[in-house]
Amino acid sequence: MTNRFIGTIGRRDVLLAFTGAVTAAVATSSLAPAEAASESKTAKGRARYRPNSADVQNYYRVNRYPRREECSC
Repeated sequence: MTNRFIGTIGRRDVLLAFTGAVTAAVATSSLAPAEAASESKTAKGRARYRPNSADVQNYYRVNRYPRREECSC
């Protein structure tokens, strides 16, 4: 009985076990309900696009610039 099984744990086995534990922990946590509860019912129906805001006006102003001619050097 000199042949004994010597079990070794490989790096891949450790990695697989670790990712499985992390995946299970993330799956059991409930992040979505806390985020959904932060917005009230009246705020959900409110329009979020404001065409007269400064950033929207700046976007359309910049898009009116003439196109740069391609250089054929």
